[in-house]
Amino acid sequence: MMRVCPAAQVAKGEVVQVTVEGTEIALVHADDGNFYAARDECSHAAVALSEGEVEGCTLECWLHGSRFDLRTGAPSGLPATEPVPVYPVEVRDGDVYIDLNPSNGVVK
Repeated sequence: MMRVCPAAQVAKGEVVQVTVEGTEIALVHADDGNFYAARDECSHAAVALSEGEVEGCTLECWLHGSRFDLRTGAPSGLPATEPVPVYPVEVRDGDVYIDLNPSNGVVK
């Protein structure tokens, strides 16, 4: 696991872009209080998910409105039909750590 930032840097309900070993990640502090990490690229159109809106445990793509479940990476509506990679996240001693091995098996 790689340390990416202090947990306090990401307010609840917000998303930020972080780069881990050259991979752009959308790091979300979801409404449930947990942190989630997804590849920062919509599976439908190659745009940054980190520019989208957080709602519950989903992240909405700002371009066409597809929502992705941050726990599974699965899209919950069109136009996206393919999941995005999601990564294990841990908070230790006030810092956020991400493992680049996708927890949902989706590799891009």
